[in-house]
Amino acid sequence: MSNQSPGQPPGADAAERLAELESRLEFQDETLSKLNDELVLHQQRISELEKKVALMMERWPRGQLDHDPAEEPPPPHY
Repeated sequence: MSNQSPGQPPGADAAERLAELESRLEFQDETLSKLNDELVLHQQRISELEKKVALMMERWPRGQLDHDPAEEPPPPHY
């Protein structure tokens, strides 16, 4: 028993399904490639930001990092 429509040559349904699958595969390959490119760009940006944070931490005065805000006097409006 075949799911083929009357009047279609043998294998036409399979050929249409194969063409559809090939089209979907091409779309998925293209999408995957675009996502990969974006991922690479994001990773580069993250690496740049990590370097900047590390540089800022080196330049930040050490005393300010160890400072306890509770020891600070209250602002003048209190």
